[in-house]
Amino acid sequence: PPPDGLGSVVISQTDIDSFRRDGVVAIRDAFSSDWIERLREGIAKDMAAPSPNLVNHSSDPAAPGYFEDFWCWEQFEEFRDFTHQSPCGALAASLLGTDRVNLVMDNWFLREAGSTSRAPFHQDLAYFDFEGTMCVLWLPLEPVSKENGIAFVRGSHLWDKLFMRVFFRDGHSAAEAPVEINGRTYHLPPDVNADPEAFDIAQFNLDLGDCIFFDMRTLHGALAATIPTETVTRYTLRMTAPNGMIRYRGDWAKGERAMFEARGYRDGDRLAGSMFPQLWPQPA
Repeated sequence: PPPDGLGSVVISQTDIDSFRRDGVVAIRDAFSSDWIERLREGIAKDMAAPSPNLVNHSSDPAAPGYFEDFWCWEQFEEFRDFTHQSPCGALAASLLGTDRVNLVMDNWFLREAGSTSRAPFHQDLAYFDFEGTMCVLWLPLEPVSKENGIAFVRGSHLWDKLFMRVFFRDGHSAAEAPVEINGRTYHLPPDVNADPEAFDIAQFNLDLGDCIFFDMRTLHGALAATIPTETVTRYTLRMTAPNGMIRYRGDWAKGERAMFEARGYRDGDRLAGSMFPQLWPQPA
């Protein structure tokens, strides 16, 4: 049976099959306009009084910005309300087929009108010291056409391949050749934009309230060099099944690592506790 907390959202077996086969699925009418507005309020509040994690991925500070903040839910009540009270945890549980879901981290992106910066093709898993059965919610806070959204390489989560971090500011990989860390090889991500036809690409038109869920291992990024004519915002949230744990990766993750180490977490620890709270079932 579907988990409690989904409200009117219906997760079909087809959705579950698509998520597991393709590594990505669009879920329609998942979040009400009230939740969308709540997230917009949180981003506006964060931009007005930035957290220490706020970054601008635009290399030219005078150019229109491409802003990001992460681990926001503890600092702004709007994000905490969403993570803990919206259907996000129940949706993740249904797609992952798990009886419990914990929060890993949230972040948001704001791309100003005229910004030429964009997301390079990358794999979320290798950016962080996290491992396990995880999914990512990608929620645009405005309607988005497939040409202006994020593109996903279908089935790439099943390649059994780790890709090193790619920096959003300049699109460069953390190293120029494959590297081995703790017995695991991290490869250069393929240049999808050089030959998109060589890949099985998934793109989605999304109305307000629609969202995308994808596997942490799925390659994704901006396929076209579209420049927005108005400011666009996206909220993303990473969630894990009970097997989620901390697994140290490359030095490229040391900035995020320092944040959870300051809270007492170390290599091999479960993603649980105060920094990684349970979202579903919602604690009483």
